[in-house]
Amino acid sequence: MTPDLVLYNGRITTLDRTRPEVSAVAIRDGAFTAVGEDAAILALAGPQTRRIDLQRRRVLPGLIDNHTHVVRGGLNYNMELRWDGVTSLADAMAMLRAQVAITPPPQWVRVVGGFTEHQFAEKRLPTLDEINAAAPDTPVFLLHLYDRALLNGAALRAVGYDRDTPNPPGGEIQRDAKGNPTGLLLAKPNAGILYSTLAKGPKLPPEYQLNSTRHFMRELNRLGITGVIDAGGGFQNYPEDYEIIRTLAEAGQMTVRLAYNLFTQKAGEEKEDFLAWTRSVKYRQGDDYFRHNGAGEMLVFSAADFEDFRQPRPDMAESMEDELEDVVRILAENRWPWRLHATYDETISRALDVFEKVDRDIPLAGLNWMFDHAETISERSIDRVAALGGGIATQHRMAYQGEYFVERYGAAAAAATPPIARMLENGVNVSAGSDATRVASYNPWVSIAWMVTGRTVGGLRVTPAANCLDRETALRMWSEKVAWFSNDEGRRGRIAPGYLADLMVPDRDYFSVPEADLSHLVSDLTMVGGRVVWGSGDFAALDDNPLPPAMPDWSPVRRYGGFAAWAADKPDAGLARTAAAGCGCASACHVHGHDHARAWGAALPVGDLKGFFGALGCACWM
Repeated sequence: MTPDLVLYNGRITTLDRTRPEVSAVAIRDGAFTAVGEDAAILALAGPQTRRIDLQRRRVLPGLIDNHTHVVRGGLNYNMELRWDGVTSLADAMAMLRAQVAITPPPQWVRVVGGFTEHQFAEKRLPTLDEINAAAPDTPVFLLHLYDRALLNGAALRAVGYDRDTPNPPGGEIQRDAKGNPTGLLLAKPNAGILYSTLAKGPKLPPEYQLNSTRHFMRELNRLGITGVIDAGGGFQNYPEDYEIIRTLAEAGQMTVRLAYNLFTQKAGEEKEDFLAWTRSVKYRQGDDYFRHNGAGEMLVFSAADFEDFRQPRPDMAESMEDELEDVVRILAENRWPWRLHATYDETISRALDVFEKVDRDIPLAGLNWMFDHAETISERSIDRVAALGGGIATQHRMAYQGEYFVERYGAAAAAATPPIARMLENGVNVSAGSDATRVASYNPWVSIAWMVTGRTVGGLRVTPAANCLDRETALRMWSEKVAWFSNDEGRRGRIAPGYLADLMVPDRDYFSVPEADLSHLVSDLTMVGGRVVWGSGDFAALDDNPLPPAMPDWSPVRRYGGFAAWAADKPDAGLARTAAAGCGCASACHVHGHDHARAWGAALPVGDLKGFFGALGCACWM
C-alpha cells in the first residue's frame, strides 16, 4: 500500500532488538507500515506521498508518561507560574514579581509544584517576608512538593484563614506567638491541607480551560511526549472535570494520547464510587486519543501513604485491608485494572496480602494492575508483584526529594530508592513517568537524566552507578515498557510495522549528548499518528498545530513559556550564577532578556545576551 508519509535520511532508533536502527520509515493511516533503509522505503512512495528529509538527525519513539495528571493540570496550566528548571531563587523571585505586576484582582499568582529548593543555587525557599514584599496585595500560593505551601498575607485573607481556623486532620497551619497564621501550611503527614487550600482559588472559565489544556499538551509535545496515562487526582471529579478533555477529543484536537484512571474523592464512599463507575463506564471505553484505563491511583483513603520524607512514615489504618478488599473485588469482578499509590513497602506488603486473597477467588491473570511510586519496595514484595502478574510504575520523585530522604534514612537506603535495576532483573512489568505536576516536573528528560546519572536536580548523587540505567534502557522505560500499563503492548513504544506512528526528534543526539545536558533536551519534531504536533529548528516549517495565544492575557505561559523556557535554552549563560553571587541587576533584567529572546524565536548566544544586557546598563554583562 502506498504510504501517506515517508521520513528518510535519519538515524532512527526503533527499540526493535532485531533491527535497532534504520534510516527511513513509511506511515499510512497513522501507523508505521515499513521501516528500513532509504532506497527501499522511498521506493514505496507514490505521487501523493509526503516526504520529510530527517537530515541525519536522531529519531526516537514518542515518549509516554506512565503516571501524570494532565486532565487536572490542563485546567490550570495557564494560571500557573512554573519554576520547573529555574536554577536560581533570585530568578524565580524576579519571575514572581513580574507576574504579580500584571495579575489582576481577584486572581492569584500560583507556583504549584515541579520544583525543589535544592535546584536553586541558594539552596533555599523564599521566606514569607520575601513573598509578602514581592506581593503585598496580590494573593500568592506557592506549593513545595508534598510537604508545605507558602501563602502571603493576601492569600491568607482570600482563603479566610485566621486565628480561629482549626488545623485540619493531617495538616498544620503554622501560627505566630499570638496565634495568627504565618502563611506556612505543613502536611503532617498528608497533603490534604495543601490541596484543599489551593482548591479555594479562582478557576478559569471553560473557554479558557480548553485553551489552557491545549497549551499544556503542546508543551508536552515540545518535550517529545506523545502519550500519557492520567492517574486522576485529588479534587478531580468524574465526569465533571473530564468534560474539557472530552470536548477536545471529540473535536480532534488531542495532541497526546491520553488513557485515564478514575480516582475516588470521598473517604468512606470509595466502594460506592466504584460500584457506580463499573456500571456506567466500560474498561477501554473510548479511542486511542482518549480512553478509560481502569481505577486509581486512589482506591481507598485508608491505603494512601503520601510521601513526605521530611515526616516519619505514616502507618495505615487498621481498616485498610477490609476496605481495600471490598474495592479490589469489585474491580476484579468487572475486569478493571487498577493502580494503587504506595510509597512504602509496609503499605505495599499489606496491599499484596489483599490482592493475593482476592486472586484465590477471582484470578487476576490478564489484569494489568500496578503499584505507583514504590520508593522503598522490598525484594520480597517485587517477587510477589511478579508472581501475581502485576506491574510497578516508577516516577522520579526522588530527583526532587532525594536530599530529604538521605537526611532521614541515610545514603545507603537511598541507593536503591526505588530499586529499578532490581525490578528489571526480576522481569516484573516496570516503566517510568513523572507524577507531574504538583511534585515532580512534567519534563521527561529530568526523569531520564535521574535514571542514567543517579543525581537529584540539586546535584546530589543518590544512586550509585551499579543501580543506574544505561540510556537505551532509560528510553525503553519511557516508551516500550509503558505500553503494558495501558494494555497497548505491540501497538506503542517502538518504531516498527504495525505500531502507532508516534516519534520525536531530539534537538541533540540523545545517545551522545553529555550527561549534564540530558535534562535540557527538547524536541525539534514530534509526531503523533504521523501528524506533526510540534516543529522547531530545522523542522519549524512542518508544524501544523498552531494555537491561539494563552488565555487569559496575563497568563504566565505568554511570558515564560514552559520548562526552563525562561532561560531561552541557555543553561550556561550565567544569569543564575550571577544572581546567586549577589548581582542585583541579573534578576532585574532577566525578564527583559527572556522576552527579547522569545521575540527572536530562538535561544540567544551568550555573546548576544551580553550585548543586549550591556545596552540595558546591566553591570554583570559589561
